[in-house]
Amino acid sequence: MAYLLDSNVFIQAKNLHYGFDFCPAFWEWIDIENKQQNVFSIEKVRDELIAGDDELAQWAKERDSQFFLPPEATTLPSLEALSSWASSENYEQVAVNNFLQSADFYLVAQARANNYVVVSHEIISNTIKKIKIPNACISFGVKVMTPYEMLRTERACFVLQPYGS
Repeated sequence: MAYLLDSNVFIQAKNLHYGFDFCPAFWEWIDIENKQQNVFSIEKVRDELIAGDDELAQWAKERDSQFFLPPEATTLPSLEALSSWASSENYEQVAVNNFLQSADFYLVAQARANNYVVVSHEIISNTIKKIKIPNACISFGVKVMTPYEMLRTERACFVLQPYGS
């Protein structure tokens, strides 16, 4: 199973549970899984992360198109279908416009086109004010899960080494 990670996975990891300073194993695991072709994100997410101009931005700058996948021609039909879906649902026009300009739009489309699982902290919502990733994924048959579900599924294990090692 291969995963595409949403920007909020990286941002919340850095800010909360897996800070670079106290849980480098999380970031190492991501790099290892990327080398094994299991964990990726997309260029649009990279652009969002770099805009932060912080330690996470630097981390994102150090990863190339092998990690942050560029859009492909095979994604175009999914982008078109997702755009039509967003416009035909009962969302406010500003929500549709924001979604179509966001990394979320490309994330879901690339996942659909290439059979990836989307990983995000977003949860399903029935609001008409914002199109949420899980809502779009479910509508398009794209599997979506939280980062914790991904870590458990992949049996990630961040073990503390004894002090002084």
